[in-house]
Amino acid sequence: MKFAGASLLALPVCFTAYGVIRFVGRLDGRYGPGLDWQAAHLVNLVGLLLFVLALLALRRAMPRTTAREVAVVATLLGVATTVVQFVVDVLAGLVAADRAGMTEFTRAFTGVPGVRPVFYVVGPPLLYVGLLALTVLLVRAGTLAWWSPALVLVGSGLTIVSLDLIPVAGLCLLAALTPLGRLLGRTEVPVRGAHARRVGGLPY
Repeated sequence: MKFAGASLLALPVCFTAYGVIRFVGRLDGRYGPGLDWQAAHLVNLVGLLLFVLALLALRRAMPRTTAREVAVVATLLGVATTVVQFVVDVLAGLVAADRAGMTEFTRAFTGVPGVRPVFYVVGPPLLYVGLLALTVLLVRAGTLAWWSPALVLVGSGLTIVSLDLIPVAGLCLLAALTPLGRLLGRTEVPVRGAHARRVGGLPY
């Protein structure tokens, strides 16, 4: 389960790195296509894919409830649609010679009926909605402190305000998920006033 804890924290760490690379790459006004564009998107893709492993481990460690299932499914849908969006960006950076070419490539994809609402409007925000729901459930169970979902909410809101705030948003998510990452990384977690649950069980 130690790998699950590290995988959980890979999401905010890679998201922060993506934001930093993106910010630095935009300083010269020539962000994409190029090495900085590809590096930023590939780093975030790694974080998203590793997060899936952590999310599945977290699901196994939580009590079986309808709320858990809904939150996990929503988060997975958010991850999947975000991955598709980033893969399209990576491909655009590979095949296009300039920003205009990248825009044309992306428009060809988003022009397919249903693609924009699914992969750009509704889908990706589900990652944050599901993550927020999971942290709220863990607060109610006494596993996390109230400030974890609060930081998830703040971090999510910062990306709406400005994409230049992605590094700050990533740090908010890192602070919010670090306690949970430590719990997932333990092979035995003490339960308050009860028996210890083994193999990554969370204290409920």
